[in-house]
Amino acid sequence: MGNQLAVLSQAFPPKSTFAPAQMPDLTGRVVIVTGGNVGIGKETIKALLEHNAKVYMASRSKEKVDAAIKELVQQTGKEAIFLELDLSSLASVRRAAEEFMSKEKELHVLFNNAGVMWPPRELLTADGYDLQFGTNVVGELLLHITPTCPGRADMSCSGHFFFTKLLIPALVAGKETSPDHHARIVTTSSGAAYGYTLNFDAIKDSPARRSMMTNTLYSQSKFGNVVVAREFAKRYADQGIVSTSCNPGNIKTELQRYAPTVLRKVMNLVLYDAPYGALTQLWAGTMPETLDYNGKYLIPWARMGQCRREAYDDALGEKLWNWLEEQVKDK
Repeated sequence: MGNQLAVLSQAFPPKSTFAPAQMPDLTGRVVIVTGGNVGIGKETIKALLEHNAKVYMASRSKEKVDAAIKELVQQTGKEAIFLELDLSSLASVRRAAEEFMSKEKELHVLFNNAGVMWPPRELLTADGYDLQFGTNVVGELLLHITPTCPGRADMSCSGHFFFTKLLIPALVAGKETSPDHHARIVTTSSGAAYGYTLNFDAIKDSPARRSMMTNTLYSQSKFGNVVVAREFAKRYADQGIVSTSCNPGNIKTELQRYAPTVLRKVMNLVLYDAPYGALTQLWAGTMPETLDYNGKYLIPWARMGQCRREAYDDALGEKLWNWLEEQVKDK
C-alpha cells in the first residue's frame, strides 16, 4: 500500500518552491543532456542555455536535433551542440563518449534523461535484452523484432550505465573547475520505479520475460535506474561526484507514443506539460542544496523522496552493478 500511496501523492505534487530562474549562472559549466531534442530534455536544455551553460544535446537523429537547436536559438539566443549518440550498439555509445572527450576535458553535469516506455513486448535489443532495460539501463538500442512483430521502431534513448562509466574521467576532471567542487550525474527515473523490482531472468528474452506485461518491464528498468544511480553515488562520492535519480512527474511527452490511443487521451487529462518535468532534474543538477542528496531519489516538484525499500538493498545494488559490468566488458 505504501508504494501505491507514494505514486498517487507524486502524481499530484504541491506547488514547486523551485523555479529555473533561481538557478545560478552556469558560465564555464559543460553539460550533456541525452535525448534533449524533445520533451523534458529539451526544456532542460532551454533552462541551461538561459543560464549560460555549454550544452551538448546527445541524440541519434541529426535532423531532429538541428530543428531543436534552431528552435532553442530562437528562444534563448544560445546554441546547443549536437553530440551524435546513435545507440545502435554499445560500440557506438563508446564512440560518442570518446568524441565528447576529444573536444572537452571536463564535464560538470550529465543528465541521463532519455528513455523508452511501453514498447511492444516483442522488441528486443540485438543481444536479446528486454528493449526497455537494454535502453534505459544498459545502453543498447539495436532492435531485434521477433516474427510476431514485423517492422522496427524509431527511438532515441540513453545508454545510462555504459555512457556514464565512460564519462567518469571527464566528470572527475569537471569537479576540479566547478565552483561547488563537485560534478553531478542526474538520472531520470519515474514513479514507475515503485511498480516492480528486478527479475534477472527477465532482462534478456526468456519465458519469464515473455510472461510479463510491458508496463512491468518498464517499471523494472526504472527501478534499475534508481539502483544504478545509487551505486554511482556510493562508488564515486570520494572523487567529488554526486549522483541522484529522480521522478520527473507525470509529464505529457513523446514517451507515451506506445500507449493505446484511448489511454493516451485519458492520460493527457492528468499529465503536466514538459516544463514541469524539467524542474526536479534542473534542481538536482544545478542547485547548491542538492549536493547533500548524493544517492537520493528526488520527486516532483524538486523535493527529496524515498523510492521503494528494495532500492536501498546494498546486496541487490552490488549484484546489478556486477551484472552490468559483465555486459559491457570488452565493448
